[in-house]
Amino acid sequence: MSLLRDLAQPILNAPMAGAAGGRLAGAVSAAGGFGMIGIAGAITEEWLAREVPLAAASGRPWGAGMMAWVLDGGLDPVRMVLDHKPDLLCISFGDPGPAAQLARDAGVTTAMQVGNAEDVDRAIEADIDLIVCRGSEGGGHGRGEVATLPLLQLVLDRTDKPVIAAGGIATARGVAAVLAAGAAAAWVGTRFAACTESLSADSLKQAIASAAVDDTVYTRAFDVAQRIPWPSEFGGRAIRNPFTEEWADRIDELQQRVDSEDELTDRMNAARASGDVTVAPVYAGQSAGLTPRVESAADVIADLARFREHLNAAWVAWQ
Repeated sequence: MSLLRDLAQPILNAPMAGAAGGRLAGAVSAAGGFGMIGIAGAITEEWLAREVPLAAASGRPWGAGMMAWVLDGGLDPVRMVLDHKPDLLCISFGDPGPAAQLARDAGVTTAMQVGNAEDVDRAIEADIDLIVCRGSEGGGHGRGEVATLPLLQLVLDRTDKPVIAAGGIATARGVAAVLAAGAAAAWVGTRFAACTESLSADSLKQAIASAAVDDTVYTRAFDVAQRIPWPSEFGGRAIRNPFTEEWADRIDELQQRVDSEDELTDRMNAARASGDVTVAPVYAGQSAGLTPRVESAADVIADLARFREHLNAAWVAWQ
């Protein structure tokens, strides 16, 4: 896949809606990786017109990530994105087929995040170009069923298509591990979410930088509280806070509460607007504990690029 072979560094930032805007994507591409923007459900032409030029500013390839379940109401959002000529379109969390066909018709490379064997079958059936193997360690939304390494081994044995590894990768050692296993590139979310170029509020970035590897929880609580209709099979991994301590394991009770009154939803929306991390979600993977500071995307790419040192050391040790 020439799109990946032409990269100086085999690293993509995850297209995190609310974090991966044009500035982050552009900085990743400029540093030799592959920049991605995250498309939220209520995408507007104004947002695209503002963010896409930033993503494309380096003159290097860039891509976008979209949620398939949002497109059940129609494919106009896909057409809007394709009008801006991305090099890669990732369609995940549902049936990618119709959107992927539009992308192929436009000459755009397609990708899909997979989280279990059923997803792998769906991606192969839809003839997706790049399969993103996202393990349950990953931050934000996705399946919570299979960890990255077992899933990566499964996918690599099932297809000859290029496979990108995602979930829990935040250091040069992590990049080296998935490349040694056979991945074509690494897909990194949490560490980039805490970058200076991220759209995330400063309080969210600091929460990620302060977290440990065991400080996250996988739950649907934030979506239920906000009345966001994510399919129930896709929870979200986020940093624990007082809200999750109360509600993460009481989803049925939370749903009843939200159905009967607006207080929790109003409080969650206000917390998101103000960056109150005691209530609002800070979506991050277990690699938050490997993200010790807020730094630039260029610094992250330079650090991850040291994967070559670890691959060389392993080769010397075991040849």
